[in-house]
Amino acid sequence: MALGLESVLVGSWTDEVAGTGVTVVLPPAGTLGAIAVRGGAPGTREAATLGPTGAGVECHGVVLCGNSVFGLAAADGVVRWCAEQGRGLNIRDSIVPVVGAAVVYDIASPQSTRPTAAAGWAACEAATPGDPANGRIGVGRGCTIGKIAGRDFSVPGGLGTAIVRSGDVVVGAVMAVNALGDVIGADGTVLAGTTASPEMDRYPYAPIELIAGFTGRGTEVPDGVDPASATTTTDHPERANTTIGCLVTNARLTKPEACRAADLAHTGIARAIEPPHTNFDGDALFLLATGEVETRADLIAMLGARAVASAIRAAIAT
Repeated sequence: MALGLESVLVGSWTDEVAGTGVTVVLPPAGTLGAIAVRGGAPGTREAATLGPTGAGVECHGVVLCGNSVFGLAAADGVVRWCAEQGRGLNIRDSIVPVVGAAVVYDIASPQSTRPTAAAGWAACEAATPGDPANGRIGVGRGCTIGKIAGRDFSVPGGLGTAIVRSGDVVVGAVMAVNALGDVIGADGTVLAGTTASPEMDRYPYAPIELIAGFTGRGTEVPDGVDPASATTTTDHPERANTTIGCLVTNARLTKPEACRAADLAHTGIARAIEPPHTNFDGDALFLLATGEVETRADLIAMLGARAVASAIRAAIAT
């Protein structure tokens, strides 16, 4: 079952040549949606509607996209696919889907092929109720981690999933791991991370502007010139990291409860990534609640944090 629930579909589209992709989560009708953002550099769609102050309650799909803001175009295809399938709000005889989206930055070059609406449609067509694959597929295809000493010393990230249960309550997570930080185990050891030598500067111990491992930074600085002012204008490490994902649960939650549970489930990112939630990450987490089981929001938050941490570790284990 996709993320532990028969009624949920998960699908991916992968561009092996451009090294990017799209992953979609499609819940059943009537599913409540929420989002919580803790990173300082997010790229999202419908975050205001699905956030704690937004009027939106029902959500018809979540899209996790590569290629930064360009990848948000894939959400247009998901909206059209949902509308054709009758998934959406019925407003004045029109089907209007509410589709949340978040992006990771994996752009290899300005000439790279961008995900389009067709990519989002293809991910929907590929969506099944079966167990999703982990690794370098979909939105995880171009992800990297371990950039605390610079991108020159990063290693592959990926897409990971996990399921946690407590009695009849199920919480599943799908996570795209493109973090600035390293991925750590439950015992605090580094499972995958920077390949830089120990003596090299790392963020946040050193200012990111002075870390040499970001291409074009910290090298060939003329005498008498401040290294921070000598950085190239085309190098923006602060825009190249994020961990995004989606939780699904069979719990019945109110909108405020769902937003709080999503926010607290970010604890899983802090357990599995170091450092988490930096100003240079766009960490965002959606939550979809299908509403079959009465329970407590705190339980969903606790199980969600466990699922998030496990999914992040699964993303780099394949």
